[in-house]
Amino acid sequence: MKKLILTAFIVPLFFSCTPPNNDKANIELIERYVQAVQDVDIEAMEAILDDDYVGLGPSMNDSVGKQMVLANWKSLGSNYYESLIYKKSRMATIDIAYGDNQGDWVSNWAEMSAVFKADHQSVTIWANSVYQIKNNKIVKSYTFYNEADALEQLGYVFTHPGN
Repeated sequence: MKKLILTAFIVPLFFSCTPPNNDKANIELIERYVQAVQDVDIEAMEAILDDDYVGLGPSMNDSVGKQMVLANWKSLGSNYYESLIYKKSRMATIDIAYGDNQGDWVSNWAEMSAVFKADHQSVTIWANSVYQIKNNKIVKSYTFYNEADALEQLGYVFTHPGN
């Protein structure tokens, strides 16, 4: 009988020590961010990005902070993009338990289409962005897509300098 009573107290203790699962809230945060990017809603983007936000990619030397991201999107939305649409967007969550990047992460991969204002040309690319979330804010992101593919769709031709 003592074992049964002890078990009745210990089992709930194990479940109460389990950290909360933020997967749904984190996915909803990234959904709001993706929508803000599509709408070029600078105020919504500003509210979602942490003040110390760092964005990396798509190239190795590309990195931006929060203020640069907001300025870039304000310029892109006003001057370059007629539309930017995330199609077939999918998300997955992961908790990294070690290293410098520990915490909650959400990966968003999508087929993205952009139409440019100047000439109404369009490109469609596969893009993946991985977001680190702390305190309901995006603190870091890595973005991957094939820049050469987008440029080829716009008519650019790549040649080796030796040719």
